[in-house]
Amino acid sequence: MKYYLYNPLANNGIKPELSENVELLDATKTDYKEFFASLKEEDEVVLIGGDGTINHLVNNFDCSKLQNKVYLLSNGTGNDFLKDINEEPGKEIELNKYLVNLPTVKVKDIKKKFINNMGFGIDGYCCEVADQIKEKTPNKKIDYTGIAIKGLLFHFKPCHATVEVDDRTYEFDNVWLAPAMKGRYYGGGMMIAPKQDRMSDTLSVVLYMSRSKLKALMAFPSIFEGKHVEKKDMVKIIEGKKIHVKFSRPCAAQIDGDTVLNVSEYWAEA
Repeated sequence: MKYYLYNPLANNGIKPELSENVELLDATKTDYKEFFASLKEEDEVVLIGGDGTINHLVNNFDCSKLQNKVYLLSNGTGNDFLKDINEEPGKEIELNKYLVNLPTVKVKDIKKKFINNMGFGIDGYCCEVADQIKEKTPNKKIDYTGIAIKGLLFHFKPCHATVEVDDRTYEFDNVWLAPAMKGRYYGGGMMIAPKQDRMSDTLSVVLYMSRSKLKALMAFPSIFEGKHVEKKDMVKIIEGKKIHVKFSRPCAAQIDGDTVLNVSEYWAEA
């Protein structure tokens, strides 16, 4: 039997052709522990969705105990996970090896695993504004790049950041963002950590800094191709297993796209 777990909250509405050997289930209403315990060894599971659907699975089931093959049939909007593993939407990709040894993040009273990143700074601000737009106009397409540009120019103010990586402490001024990255991509295609290997046992914390709003804005498009790292005066990337980032003021953060408001600091561990 092949089970398709469909996320009704994901976009683009991909659904499989149903047959007597296929069953379609609502992923948001599935108890994963009971579901996987009920499967036969030869049964297969396909997640229909995007990055958020994978995140939902890894935070609701201990994937180190998986006995069945699990695939992703992507119909999400960002698909940063697929970009990172050099795959395209529209086909079933086996996930099992990517669902174990995932990093965890602790922020406020939340502790979660993440598959792509823990974002902090203007990236969190973008998710906060996007959530507000979705609440007012649910069917409106979100222009994250436009939100980021307006944030850089008008609404978001950079912070002082204290960063601890594997017990070494660093101080940075005028920080616009400071994500901890498991993969290379986030934000719907930005290659923020071009040398990060998701199969490694380390994370990359990326500091994007500039006193000048105009300079920060002009360099921003280079992030989509990973060329921002050439700007040594603006970008610092530190690799490690344990990361603690503290900002001088609270701002929004995001965990694989899920917004967390009023965050002052986070801890991420590979």
